[in-house]
Amino acid sequence: MPGEATNIHATAIVIGKTGLLFLGPSGSGKSILAFSCLAAARPLGLDAMLVADDRVLMAKRNGSIIAECPPSIAGLMEIRYTGIVRMPYVSKAEMHFAIRPIDPATAERLPPDDERIDVTDSIRLPLIRLSATSANPLAIIAAKIGTKLD
Repeated sequence: MPGEATNIHATAIVIGKTGLLFLGPSGSGKSILAFSCLAAARPLGLDAMLVADDRVLMAKRNGSIIAECPPSIAGLMEIRYTGIVRMPYVSKAEMHFAIRPIDPATAERLPPDDERIDVTDSIRLPLIRLSATSANPLAIIAAKIGTKLD
C-alpha cells in the first residue's frame, strides 16, 4: 500500500532542510556521527533536529521519502558508552541522503560515484560513505553533496 511505513534500524536527522539517514549495523557509529553533525550545525546557525534514533519509520509519500519517529522514542538518542540524551526533534522529515559509517581499515579508498542504496524495497537514496571516526562529518557531507546545508 502506498505511504505505508517500514520500520528500519537507522538514525535520521535534519540539518536545515536536508534530511540525512544514517544506516549500518549496531555499533557502526550511526548515532555518534549523527550527533556530531547536529552539534556542528548549531554554532553555524543552522537548524538541526533529530528525527529518530535506532528505529525509523520510512515511507514514500507524494513523491517524497519521509522518515518518522516512533512516539515511544521521540527526542531520545543513545550515545554509546554515555547513555540516553534528550535532543531537539521533529516527529517527521523528508530524507535526501543516506550516510553509511565505514571502517577506514577495511573500506575501499574511492567508492563508486553516484552510489545509491536501497533503504527499503521501494525506497532508494543517494549514498555517502563516511568514516565512523570523522572529526567533522558535517563538513565532509556538505563537501560531498556540493551544496550549502541550510
